[in-house]
Amino acid sequence: MRLRFLGTGSAMPDGKRVQTGLLLEGGDRPLLVDVGSGVLHRLAQTEMGYEGVDTVLLTHHHLDHVSDLMPLVKARWLAGEESLTVVGPAGTRDLLDGLFDVYEYMQDRIDLTVREVDVGSFDLAGLSIDAMETRHSLPGLAYRFADRLTVSGDTEAFGALADFAAVGNVLVHDCSFPDDVESSNHPTPSALGEVLSGRDVDHLYLTHLYPHTNGRHEEMTTSIEAHFDGAVTIARDGLTVTI
Repeated sequence: MRLRFLGTGSAMPDGKRVQTGLLLEGGDRPLLVDVGSGVLHRLAQTEMGYEGVDTVLLTHHHLDHVSDLMPLVKARWLAGEESLTVVGPAGTRDLLDGLFDVYEYMQDRIDLTVREVDVGSFDLAGLSIDAMETRHSLPGLAYRFADRLTVSGDTEAFGALADFAAVGNVLVHDCSFPDDVESSNHPTPSALGEVLSGRDVDHLYLTHLYPHTNGRHEEMTTSIEAHFDGAVTIARDGLTVTI
């Protein structure tokens, strides 16, 4: 399984980080997990391009996770591709219907399949996926892929999610701010480290990084390592790892 971090930023992207997006290869076709602003450009930099990705899985519906959906639809249509599948939590169908109401000229340009999923197990792109509910300002899902990789989406740090991730060996987790920035919807490094303490996770990748974290990555990593024994990596756009 290969994981590419296309976008590791947040709702406040900077020049080095676009908004959220991951590309997962390991099933029978590539899977794009979230598609925030700038992710389409990052995808175009890969050897498969947006032409080669016909399946999108959404963690939730905040703008920084979905804003390149319509650009992806239009780019695939202009490239001669005929289909796209979008999967996500409840409300995904309404989201797409609303977007096509606004961009009416794009209706019926491609064969669009929309599928809503809930807590539990399902198959997508040749992968077995488990989903659990997150704790954020908007309902969302964290996903575990083939019992190997867990992607948190946007969420507070909490024990049930840590247990969910410990089934696999790699966790990609939201860590938006350093310890001295208060947020009720995202974890601080210390909170994340405390929740992961004693959990059997080999490698933790931090993503969804706000500009507030710039210049403070070592400090954030140290805060987590005070509680968590696994490896900790600050993800960056373009980072590719094999799982």
